[in-house]
Amino acid sequence: MLKKIAFGLLLCATMAAQAAAAEKLTLVLDWYINPDHAPILVAEQIGAFKEEGLDVKIVPPSDPALPPRLVAAGQADLAITYQPQLHFFADQGLPLVRVGTLINTPLNTVMTLDKSITSPAGLKGKKIGYSVSGIEQATLATMAAHEHISPDDMKLINVNFQLTGALLAGQVDAVIGGYRNIEAQELKLQGKDPVVFNVEDYGVPAYDELIIVANRKTAAEPKIKKFLAALKKGNEYLQAHPQETWLAFAKTHPELNTPLNKLAWQASLPLFAADPAKLDRARYQAYEQFLFDNKLIKKITPVDEYALELH
Repeated sequence: MLKKIAFGLLLCATMAAQAAAAEKLTLVLDWYINPDHAPILVAEQIGAFKEEGLDVKIVPPSDPALPPRLVAAGQADLAITYQPQLHFFADQGLPLVRVGTLINTPLNTVMTLDKSITSPAGLKGKKIGYSVSGIEQATLATMAAHEHISPDDMKLINVNFQLTGALLAGQVDAVIGGYRNIEAQELKLQGKDPVVFNVEDYGVPAYDELIIVANRKTAAEPKIKKFLAALKKGNEYLQAHPQETWLAFAKTHPELNTPLNKLAWQASLPLFAADPAKLDRARYQAYEQFLFDNKLIKKITPVDEYALELH
């Protein structure tokens, strides 16, 4: 009996020591939990963070504009944001650096339901719906130039984040800003077969859609590398077990168990970075130049000031 008690006490002490040893890390998401975050959620599902000695707190933001600013202010360790936004943060002098990549391809598209439009050149004289000014106009202008038409030949209409609704209602002929893994799937669920133009196929430099940023002061901390190692394991398991991980996600988040999220989970699989730590400096440099050429940033900032590769 005493042996059993002693063993129980030893086990409890060991577990308590392991719990105490786990380093705390706070990750603020870019938006509410969704299939874009699958490798993070799977890393949590399979215990990859614990294996790396981390106690990771995943926090959806109250305001999507806040996550990077919380990291800049030292109130969170990591945040999910977008590469295009990172260039603006660098231009503003915020102490943020990219340390990892979640989705290493643009998600942005131009979409239409008009089958007679077979390339962006067919958008001449058409009404295009958009949600966010600035980058979307520059993106569309670049695509137009690539197709030898003038941006002035298209009429831009702000549809206030109602991209699919505006398209389905015939309010616009096409939309820019719909994601290939979300809005394109949403239209398919509505029985439509959208024509989808990926922005990077028409003169816009390719970029990482979702990235992970840290504060420059703490970016070299060992726990950041541990997080990226766990994230890599999460993605590897996700790719090998897409159905099993979807079912676990749907069980954990029953409110997100919808036909759209199920489609998006599958559509997102090829978009995730196989090696989250890997950095393509030339890609970041090219996108910085694109923003500068379109007068969206005031100066060219060297890549090493806002992006790191932590191998």
